[in-house]
Amino acid sequence: MTAYRRPADIAALVEDDRVHRDLYLSDELFALEQQHFFANTWSYLGHASQVPAAGDYLAVEIAGRPLLMVRQGDGGIRVLYNRCAHKGSKLVSDECGSSGKFFRCPYHAWTYRLDGTPLSIPLKSGYEGTRLKDCESGRGMVALRHVAVYRDFVFVKIGDAGPDFESYFGAALRAIDNLVDRSPVGRLRIDGGVLRNIIHCNWKMYLENINDTVHPVSTHESAAQAANALWQGQPAEAPKPMAMEQILPFGESYDFFDRMGARVYPNGHSMLGINFSIHSGYAQMPDYEQALAAAHGVERAAEILQRSPQNSVCFPSLALKGSPQAFRVIRPLAADRTLIEAWSLRVEGAPELLFERSMSYNRLAFSPMSVVAHDDVHLFEGMQQGLRGEGNDWISLHRGFDPAERAAPILDVNGTNEILMRNQFRAWVEFMTMSMPE
Repeated sequence: MTAYRRPADIAALVEDDRVHRDLYLSDELFALEQQHFFANTWSYLGHASQVPAAGDYLAVEIAGRPLLMVRQGDGGIRVLYNRCAHKGSKLVSDECGSSGKFFRCPYHAWTYRLDGTPLSIPLKSGYEGTRLKDCESGRGMVALRHVAVYRDFVFVKIGDAGPDFESYFGAALRAIDNLVDRSPVGRLRIDGGVLRNIIHCNWKMYLENINDTVHPVSTHESAAQAANALWQGQPAEAPKPMAMEQILPFGESYDFFDRMGARVYPNGHSMLGINFSIHSGYAQMPDYEQALAAAHGVERAAEILQRSPQNSVCFPSLALKGSPQAFRVIRPLAADRTLIEAWSLRVEGAPELLFERSMSYNRLAFSPMSVVAHDDVHLFEGMQQGLRGEGNDWISLHRGFDPAERAAPILDVNGTNEILMRNQFRAWVEFMTMSMPE
């Protein structure tokens, strides 16, 4: 039985100021997202620093498709389907590594160059007079057509529909610029491993929370109160330990989060904290700031350092923090299961303290054992269960709704406005239905 085969049926799930609960619960919608939504949008795949040498690869699954990001001999990056052209075996099973100069299928030993073209087949004598060279199997591994490397962040679009990379992200790419430009030499590097957390909730629920500033006051009340109790009685000028510097702001008031401001961009992208954020109060480092001014000029350096957005969402899969230099990747697994990856970035040419901040923040806020994430996870999983309750099919996104908001492609609003979520769901409808037959 199918309920959502027509674009109109799907569009009806997203109203101007509320969305239907099936968006979080329906297995059918999740299957359609795999087929349509993620094929039409640009998803984050990996960082170029994860494949530094020729033959290095990173294996990632996006929307059910196994993909390989591979460093080429000429230094470029190519993304291939992790699938042997013969029987379909995965060429590599590790999540990362080096293939050397070629890929070799573990099943029948067909081999491929780093760009996926065929290299050799064992028992060649059996193929005379067959159609092998003329069909897909004879052409080798399939490369994705839509791959973009933006300042070492690698994105892919699986299908041919949907906008090109620049049109899709537009001004939202300034969030990546702000992150990379924190390096005096303009380079970041993944370091320190990854924190992975599988949460039993829909991926859109997690993404909404990244843009939600109303919840910290209540959801993280206990963590903030514990930090405050530990810090109570300290002189105002006392330097804060790193953990205090990062946890105490979670206890800020509704007014603080409202005044931090937010911005929405076309296609679901957003920036939370355009005025300031919980990351704005970290201790200054004069030597680093001078190095940044020497690299970028005084005005640009000040702009980079003064902008510490709480979260910048490159819809639908990437959430960035300029300071501390960290990001999360949202990888949907099922309608009610989502893998969250939290990565730390080393800022080349900057003091070690910046990397320590990144590692510390990820452990404190996003680790499965953190003092912050477990609050969110408990509520996400409760919401996923609670939505099965009957009597109300809708989720409220009314806060700050203005009928005129749909006419403004880029809009600055107060920090607690739910337009950031409405903006995501409007984009979800657009890209979900873009390639569906009427």
